[in-house]
Amino acid sequence: MTAAAARRAGATRKDELTATLVECLLERGVADLSLRPLAARAGTSARLLVYHYGSKDGLLGEVLQVIQRQLHDSFLRAVERTPRVTLLRTLWDWALKQRNFAYLRLWYELQVLAARDGGPARHLERGTFERLGLFERALPRSKRRAALATLCCGVFDGLFIAVLAGGDRRRASAAIDAFVELAPQRTR
Repeated sequence: MTAAAARRAGATRKDELTATLVECLLERGVADLSLRPLAARAGTSARLLVYHYGSKDGLLGEVLQVIQRQLHDSFLRAVERTPRVTLLRTLWDWALKQRNFAYLRLWYELQVLAARDGGPARHLERGTFERLGLFERALPRSKRRAALATLCCGVFDGLFIAVLAGGDRRRASAAIDAFVELAPQRTR
C-alpha cells in the first residue's frame, strides 16, 4: 500500500508513515540507512520515528515485514495460474516490472548484507519470498527435482543480479528463454 492509499483508506498515522518508509527503502535501500535522513525523506522527524517504532532496529523490522508481505503477495498473484512450462519466464517478467524490480533490488541487497554481517537482513523471514519451493512443486516428481529447482533459482538469481549490475535486460531475458528451451521436457 502506498502512502497515498493508506491516507485514503483511513489508516493510522503509523500506517501512513510505514507506507512512506516502504517507498523510501525501495528507492534508497538499507545499506547506509540513518534515521535523520530517512525521517527527512519521509517528511517527519527522527524523534517521531523512534516514538512510533522504538528504535532504528524496530523500524527496520516493521517496515521490512511489510515489504516482504507485499513482495510475497505480488509474487503469488503473478504465478498462481501459471503453467509449469512457463513458470520461470513468468517469474522473470514479473521481476522486471518497475514496482517488483524495486522490491527485488532491496531483497537482494538484504541478502548480500546478510552474507557480510547479518545487518538489517536479520529481519528477513525465512521463506517469505520462497521461489525454491515453488519451482520444486512445479517440477515433476523425480530424484533430481530438488536439484533442478535449485538450478532454476540459480539461473534466475544470476541473471537478475547481472541486470542489477547494469546488464542488458533483453539479453538476460533471451538467456531465460534459452534456459527454458534447453531444459528437457520432463524437467520443465
